Amino acid sequence: MVDYHEANSQLQQSNHGDYMQPEEDWDRDLLLDPAWERQQRKTFTAWCNSHLRKAGTQIEVIEEDFRDGLKLMLLLEVISGERLPKPERGKMRVHKINNVNKALDFIASKGVKLVSIGAEEIVDGNVKMTLGMIWTIILRFAIQDISVEETSAKEGLLLWCQRKTAPYKNVNVQNFHISWKDGLAFNALIHRHRPELIDYDKLRKDDPLTNLNNAFEVAETHLDIPKMLDAEDIVNTARPDEKAIMTYVSCFYHAFSGAQKAETAANRICKVLAVNQENEHLMEDYEKLASDLLEWIRQTKPWLENREPEKTMQAMQQKLEDFRDYRRVHKPPKVQEKCQLEINFNTLQTKLRLSNRPAFMPSEGKMVSDINNAWQGLEQAEKGYEEWLLNEIRRLERLDHLAEKFRQKATIHEDWTKDKEAMLTQKDYETATLADIKALLKKHEAFESDLAAHQDRVEQIAAIAQELNDLDYFDSPNVNARCQTICDHWDTLGSLTQSRRDALERTEKLQETIDQLYLEYAKRAAPFNNWMEGAMEDLQDMFIVHTTEEIQGLIAAHEQFKATLPDADKEREAILGIHNEMMKIAQSYNIKLSGVNPYTSITSQSINDKWDKVQQFVPARDQALQAEFNKQQSNEHLREQFANKANVVGPWIQTKMQEIGRISIEMHGTLEDQLNQLKQYESSIINYKPNIEKLEQDHQLIQEALIFDNKHTNYTMEHIRVGWEQLLTTIARTINEIENQILTRDAKGISQDQLNEFRSSFNHFDKDHTGKLGPEEFKACLISLGYDVGNDQQGEAEFARIMSIVAPNNTEEVSFQAFIDFMSRETTDTDTAEQVMASFKILAGDKSYITAEELRRELPPDQAEYCIARMAPYRGPDAVPGALDYMSFSTALYGESDL
Repeated sequence: MVDYHEANSQLQQSNHGDYMQPEEDWDRDLLLDPAWERQQRKTFTAWCNSHLRKAGTQIEVIEEDFRDGLKLMLLLEVISGERLPKPERGKMRVHKINNVNKALDFIASKGVKLVSIGAEEIVDGNVKMTLGMIWTIILRFAIQDISVEETSAKEGLLLWCQRKTAPYKNVNVQNFHISWKDGLAFNALIHRHRPELIDYDKLRKDDPLTNLNNAFEVAETHLDIPKMLDAEDIVNTARPDEKAIMTYVSCFYHAFSGAQKAETAANRICKVLAVNQENEHLMEDYEKLASDLLEWIRQTKPWLENREPEKTMQAMQQKLEDFRDYRRVHKPPKVQEKCQLEINFNTLQTKLRLSNRPAFMPSEGKMVSDINNAWQGLEQAEKGYEEWLLNEIRRLERLDHLAEKFRQKATIHEDWTKDKEAMLTQKDYETATLADIKALLKKHEAFESDLAAHQDRVEQIAAIAQELNDLDYFDSPNVNARCQTICDHWDTLGSLTQSRRDALERTEKLQETIDQLYLEYAKRAAPFNNWMEGAMEDLQDMFIVHTTEEIQGLIAAHEQFKATLPDADKEREAILGIHNEMMKIAQSYNIKLSGVNPYTSITSQSINDKWDKVQQFVPARDQALQAEFNKQQSNEHLREQFANKANVVGPWIQTKMQEIGRISIEMHGTLEDQLNQLKQYESSIINYKPNIEKLEQDHQLIQEALIFDNKHTNYTMEHIRVGWEQLLTTIARTINEIENQILTRDAKGISQDQLNEFRSSFNHFDKDHTGKLGPEEFKACLISLGYDVGNDQQGEAEFARIMSIVAPNNTEEVSFQAFIDFMSRETTDTDTAEQVMASFKILAGDKSYITAEELRRELPPDQAEYCIARMAPYRGPDAVPGALDYMSFSTALYGESDL
């Protein structure tokens, strides 16, 4: 026969777990300590009776009452809930042995290998064997299933005691013998679960008898745990029997197991509720940020779409300045808000996936795509608005120039036509002599020549007025009215001129003498005078240029004009010579002249005066052209200054964009290292912002100087702004991706090595560095990680299942985040809808509903009220007033598809 010590060792190594450490096993070869034997007899007897009383019986002497096997079989039926073979009722020894064997066979059928315990020893009343058999039954049916955090049964029970008594002073449970001698541990277990039964603060460590008796009496009276130990035996024994203590403590464990389940369920629900509350807060933040951003876009877009032009350059330039403020001051924070909105949305969706919650669906019109569409509409309006502003400023600049030119030419023409109508309508020829008539006719011919010379000016005035109309000049009605007056007056002068010529020609035969010198003077003075007037007009003419080449062209033309001045001066001297010749002849022949040339009103004095003015206007024109040349040189400097910076900033932004894409693929180390590296990189990018601001200042100087093109660079300020915003957005999104990976890793319990392996595999097959894998690339990635997704039917089915998870919208592309989510689901567990439902059912005592009082009793106040506010009333047939439907709440948390 094998001794019982070996039997217990084999029992501990069975597939049902270790019950206790080998050095603490029952040793039947050693004599029982009398105190331990007394404790075991009393404890095991009370334990058996706590179950036998359910069948209406009990035992008195443990080694005697189990000898016939009847009560032993009955005990096993009560504690297992199963039926044993029918016992034999005979009184003979063989009948008793058969009954005990049936009991021992049943114990063995439960996976307990009984060695050295035979039916004959039990029938013979062997105390050691009987106590050993009962201890085996206690281990199998009362202690084996106790396991906390995957420990053995004994360790599990000890860990449970330590956790429950940890908050209590003077209690330090380290074993199942001396740690219980002062009785405080028993009282602490009861007080932890039923505080109303014990006033723990009144117990004293130096009074163990009182403490033990108090715990035993309360347990028996209120918890239906029979008194299995004697306080005196425990106090008077140096080392109380471990098996007796374990048996008694296991009764406390089972008595409080319902509360333990409720506590576990409450903890799970609290965890789920905390996640849900945080997610709802994030949803509210997203909704508010999205609403504010959409409202700002809604208010801003009409302003950018307003194309109502202003009437003055000053007003349009103010519009341009307002637009610059919008680009520099108002829009950049909104760009950051939009980026933050996308980051918040991605983070929220990641948290929802990690907690098995349904994806967040924003309110209608507040999806990220809606924000992006509204933003694109804003930027489209913004682009068109700036182009329209610049075109309007150019148009108004052209209009101002044309309007001033119209006024100058109109004023000169009106000055010339003044009194011309009176001159053409006078009747002086009716009383004039023949010589006078001929003189008048010649004078009239000279006037007609002058009139024809002014025809070009009238046509120029009309052409300018028409161009002002075409460009929608705001004061076009007044311009048109003045132009019409000039044209009507011109037509009148033409008609009067013809009438006067007719009158003079009728009397022409009366005019025979003509003063050739006067006539020659008049004919040469008139075009010369007209040339001087044209020259003065040109010298005072306004000009508008945009490049140094254009102003150099004007300067060259002016130099050509100055080259003609010597010939003009000779013509002036010749005309004045004719006048001097007339005066000489008059003096020579004593002819009295009237002092007035009958053929022209142009006197030598007026020719000299106008010539002097031409001489004055030439250097003034020189100065104006030189000033404009200096201005264009300054503008060219501004162009080069802007281009030098833009040609550095533009490629820098492009390089950084490429570096970000490369960094996100090539980074090594932990996610925290990668996050720190990216944040340092982001900081270096942000530190570059002063270069952008300096470029904005140079761009503003260019716009203030009304410079509209720049041949020195292909980069416009708009290109730089868009590139800078994209750079900031891209680095922020890359950082957010790493943060979400950290969140996924921590929530799912993925190790850094696992995450590095996932990243390495993903990057290896992401050949084009797009951050996404196509179906074939993704299949190869899975195969590299050990998944059987080959080309056979089973492999194709498995791959189709995985693709439905990682690409549910049939996108045919798998992002790294979706890949990580899938791998985390494959390697970790999370709370499921079924677990949360089961937890609520435990708190509700297996009812189909739960009450507000039960929630307030089992959960922290804020989370209890959170559930009550969101649970619908229970409508089932067993409903009571105030019943709440926890099924509907779980449905809301996880969605219908998960239940």
